Amino acid sequence: MPIQSILPGVSASGMGLRLSQKFVFLLFLSGLVTLCFGALFFLPDSVRLKRIFLSKTEIQPVTVGSGSENDVREHLKRPKEQGMTSAKGETGTKGKSLSRKPSVSHEATEERLAGGKAQEDLTLSRSKTESASERATSSDRGANSDTFSYQKFRGCLLKAPLGRDNGKPGDPQTNERREKVKEMMKFAWDNYKRYAWGKNELRPLTRNGHIGNMFGERGLRGASIIDSLDTLYIMGLMEEYNDAKEWVQTNLDLNSNGEASLFEVNIRYVGGLLSAYYLTGEELFKNKAMELGEKLLPAFNTPTGIPRGVINLGSGTIWSWGWASAGSSILAEFGTLHLEFVHLTELSNNPVYTEKVMNIRKLLNKIEKPHGLYPNFLSPVSGNWVQHHVSIGGLGDSFYEYLIKSYLMSDKTDDDAKRMYYGALEAIEANLVQKSPGGLTYMAEWRGGILDHKMGHLACFSGGMIGIGADDGAPEKRQHYLDLAAEITHTCHESYTRSATKLGPEAFRFDGGAEATATRLSDRYYILRPEVIESYMYMWRLTHDPKYREWGWEAVEALEQHCRVESGFSGIRDVYTMTVSHDNMQQSFFLSETLKYLYLLFSDDDLLPLEDWVFNTEAHPLPIIPANTDVKGC
Repeated sequence: MPIQSILPGVSASGMGLRLSQKFVFLLFLSGLVTLCFGALFFLPDSVRLKRIFLSKTEIQPVTVGSGSENDVREHLKRPKEQGMTSAKGETGTKGKSLSRKPSVSHEATEERLAGGKAQEDLTLSRSKTESASERATSSDRGANSDTFSYQKFRGCLLKAPLGRDNGKPGDPQTNERREKVKEMMKFAWDNYKRYAWGKNELRPLTRNGHIGNMFGERGLRGASIIDSLDTLYIMGLMEEYNDAKEWVQTNLDLNSNGEASLFEVNIRYVGGLLSAYYLTGEELFKNKAMELGEKLLPAFNTPTGIPRGVINLGSGTIWSWGWASAGSSILAEFGTLHLEFVHLTELSNNPVYTEKVMNIRKLLNKIEKPHGLYPNFLSPVSGNWVQHHVSIGGLGDSFYEYLIKSYLMSDKTDDDAKRMYYGALEAIEANLVQKSPGGLTYMAEWRGGILDHKMGHLACFSGGMIGIGADDGAPEKRQHYLDLAAEITHTCHESYTRSATKLGPEAFRFDGGAEATATRLSDRYYILRPEVIESYMYMWRLTHDPKYREWGWEAVEALEQHCRVESGFSGIRDVYTMTVSHDNMQQSFFLSETLKYLYLLFSDDDLLPLEDWVFNTEAHPLPIIPANTDVKGC
């Protein structure tokens, strides 16, 4: 049928022309819309435009925080890319929206290209990152482009970190002893490098490496390297330090998919990397510390915010230790995060780290404490104590240490930490501190009101702890605290002198006629622990009583005689027999703590002066944060 008969008065040619024009116009309009939306969603800087068009529910970031157990189970059904994942009951936080990697300044890039040498005048970027959690609160805080200046940080220190002459003592005998400790460190390091390089620890008898279960079969490696960085640096073992730094740069893999102890990773790896950064200015260490710190955040994803003890660094899966009562978290583990996490906030300008540890404080302040004491087991689900077992040794020890050190690290402005510490110390004195018939002061353990008259080697750190906190207690109790610190340190020294090897046992008792002596075979071993020597070092700094240096030298001689083997140092199974049986393990804390504290004991006080530094529980020095300013403004 002709077109004319359908549309009278309209020619076929005319209508064809108008249809072509409409088609061209629609084609043009379609292309324009496509171009606009393509730019909106695919051009590099399109994030702000997306926020205009997408609904609020579509752009909510994944946040790091607590959630219900039911919410956690829901996350198990989601692909990893869409949110948090877990396989053992609580969520991880491995989404892109949680990336908090710091921006890198032009100067920092040039430094890496130049080989990464420390430069005290280097200004490191501390600009705010584009993580989702920060964007979620940016409207409250406002834009912030603060930067961390390493040069200005060094200007905030009252004294040079390594002293006027690297802490070299003027007394020839003391200097000779210090040099001996340095030789011990080099011997231990050289054998680790020769036989166990890249592994966590050295087995000196069999001359091979040890991985250990603290970091899992597929977990972190190189614990002895990270633990040794600051020790090598302050001792001036620069060739060894540079080898360690190169390993960190090329081989430290933080993307492991194995289980790890939150506590051990924090005090050894995060603490070691932070300390190395603050001492050297090497941006490498700062970046690694912040990257690892972010991987620890999923541990806090519990209903209370109390972290669980074990984390898979790859998936963010978390769980409690199998031996922990009723799936509880351990006081010494979740209470030994504050120092490192506050410094992670300082360097990253991300408050999430400080918020996590302050949340722990809030819960502890809220719940009832039996007789003012802090039991060792706490449920991360209910927020209640699981058992009423209190110990200043294992399971509890470093929680108390971090209270007084948090106060000192804050330049004595953290009044909450101060109140908690002295309140706990008052309860400890009232309930745990005992005097033996022979006149030895010790700290018993408390089990639901019943005293166990046992003191562990780990509890011997408390002499130094009470000593460094003596000046800030009530004025009328300052001398009392210093005397108490000296008495406890003396008792721990007695546990050494009363053994055949002059090394102390893992635990010693004050019952059945025994005093400062292990009465059980299972307590007679010594694994190169530092706590007694740690108290010697602090008490020397506080009193300059020469006996503390003499006691330290006794420990050096005992270590040389009984623990030094052909290819390193080893713990021993029985301190009460001269027929030594070695345990074939050179612990990483031997390099980080035992030898460092001995070196400091025989050095002048201006080597890592206590006016500027606090030591984390793995003996990694962290700087005091000046009051009423931050280090970028000094």
